[in-house]
Amino acid sequence: MQIEKIIKNNVEIAHIKSNEIVINDLQSALDLMMTVNYETGIRNIAISKESVIEKFFILSNGLAGEILQRFINYRFRVAIYGDYSEYTSKPLKDFICESNKGHDIFFTDDLQKAIEKLGRRAEI
Repeated sequence: MQIEKIIKNNVEIAHIKSNEIVINDLQSALDLMMTVNYETGIRNIAISKESVIEKFFILSNGLAGEILQRFINYRFRVAIYGDYSEYTSKPLKDFICESNKGHDIFFTDDLQKAIEKLGRRAEI
């Protein structure tokens, strides 16, 4: 895993680059947050959908809610980018839509859109 530092509108963003799954459960998500914070001090994370375990996108198991709540609790913002067209679940589509209306959790088609979302200052 590599952490690339990106700056957009004076907001620092940690882009996680990995060829393997980085978030596969709650503990790995916590480890990611703490690693990024320790190594960079950055609290905005952009990560590819392919670096997140597939079961995260099955809302009924509660994993996404559990992980994303920790991001909020620890004051991290995250954008997960990738192709979501393969998903047919209405609850997932609704969840993505509602998340994108907020200020902390985003699901985007590509890295550039993730950077745009995270590059806006969070309203705290």
